[in-house]
Amino acid sequence: MSVRVILLRAVNVGGATLPMASLRDIAAELGALAPRTYIASGNLIADVPGDPDAYDRALERAIEARHGFFREAISRTPDGLAAALAAHPFEVIEPKYSYVVFLLGEPTEAAVAKARTFPIGDDVWDVEGREMHIRYSGGAGRPQMKPDAVGRALAVPGTARNLNTVTKLIALCGDEAPGARS
Repeated sequence: MSVRVILLRAVNVGGATLPMASLRDIAAELGALAPRTYIASGNLIADVPGDPDAYDRALERAIEARHGFFREAISRTPDGLAAALAAHPFEVIEPKYSYVVFLLGEPTEAAVAKARTFPIGDDVWDVEGREMHIRYSGGAGRPQMKPDAVGRALAVPGTARNLNTVTKLIALCGDEAPGARS
């Protein structure tokens, strides 16, 4: 068993409703210990059995079977989250404007080069390994770049969390209290 932070892409938006109680139940049914969630955007912390990638794929299939939609599950260790946070290459003017996009895999150099052809205005982004870092000049609600187009060009699914959320998830990895649930 190892503690993992599992981030689901695009839940509770666009009709893909996933109650966090159901996510915790599914995780436990798949053998996870102490599953807990943070806010209703698909953030799960649990001790997962076996190979983490196999667990993530099983979680995707179980969510699809129970709720009727597919969403990628992308997980990292608490140390992996902390490393991604520490690697954020941009000055943090406002943590809610700065994001880490956790990618399912590492994009190719050609895909990154293609993504760099899109205009970004005053927003900035970079890819380091399996993470894309973004700082929106005016917030994610008013991006100058087209994050969906850049993401499609990278050709690797990902899910974004702002630095406030990443920081909170790291802290919750050490919390044993069930108060972390949402």
